[in-house]
Amino acid sequence: MTNLAISSLKGSWLLLRSIAVISSSVATIVSTVLPLYLYLPISSNVIIPLFLLLVFSAFLIHGVLTHILNDYIDDLSGTDTFSPAILSGGSRVIQTGLISSSALWRFGKGLILVLSMIVLVFILLGYYKLAILLFIGLWGAISYSLPPFQLSYRPFVGEWFATFPSVLFLGLSGAWLALDYMPEWVWQNAVINALFCIAWVMVHHIPDLEADKQAVPMKQTSVVWASEKFGVAFSRLPALLYFGLTGLCALWLGIDRLWAALGMLTLVSIATYLIVIMQVKNHQQVSAYEKVILILAMVNAVWLGVFI
Repeated sequence: MTNLAISSLKGSWLLLRSIAVISSSVATIVSTVLPLYLYLPISSNVIIPLFLLLVFSAFLIHGVLTHILNDYIDDLSGTDTFSPAILSGGSRVIQTGLISSSALWRFGKGLILVLSMIVLVFILLGYYKLAILLFIGLWGAISYSLPPFQLSYRPFVGEWFATFPSVLFLGLSGAWLALDYMPEWVWQNAVINALFCIAWVMVHHIPDLEADKQAVPMKQTSVVWASEKFGVAFSRLPALLYFGLTGLCALWLGIDRLWAALGMLTLVSIATYLIVIMQVKNHQQVSAYEKVILILAMVNAVWLGVFI
């Protein structure tokens, strides 16, 4: 019983993949909630519970549900079996025997059912904002991995129709729930953080390039598409594209948020440089650079939150 409990705890911790949740979901929450605390006359009695609610929701939907469904489907297709499994390749809880595939799927289905019922309860009680936000989170988790959508297995579709809207609305949620209006800086921070997120996700897919090609069905990520279209060296192209779009947002920030723009451009430039010089076939190096980019994502989110 003790060994089972330890295995379950270890599996649950690995499944969360906390660094990914913190550098994307939690970071974009901080980017919006921090200015509410620093610059707006909103009581900490409102800000703190709101922040904790959003962080809990991020871990529940991104850390638990999204990763459960992704691990389950990627195990079925075989891509996690062939993955070099450094930072990519799922949580490895199935491959290491900590949690069975069937148990993971049962829990995933149960969680989808419970969260769907909560959406309905929110609607019946008139909490429409919460219902919309939870529905978008559910959509992102389900559509990214599960058939018939399985958007992560299609180039560009997965990041734009699952990942981007999920992170975007999570970034908007703090201000949307706390205020009666949506300042422009909220949209700017949410969009930039969402773009930064899908950019580093493209780096995350590079070590899994060959594994994704061997999957059945083939997991044709944007990275796989670029590699097949232009050659392996161009597997970095999607990440460069999305970091380019992130950098262009400096024009949107303009002189009104000059410090925010300069800081964001500096961080994007560092990430872009790392992607340009990385050896895409060196999985250890790509993963090491990805860790740096994850840190840059968190710094970027806080920087945008401070300089509004």
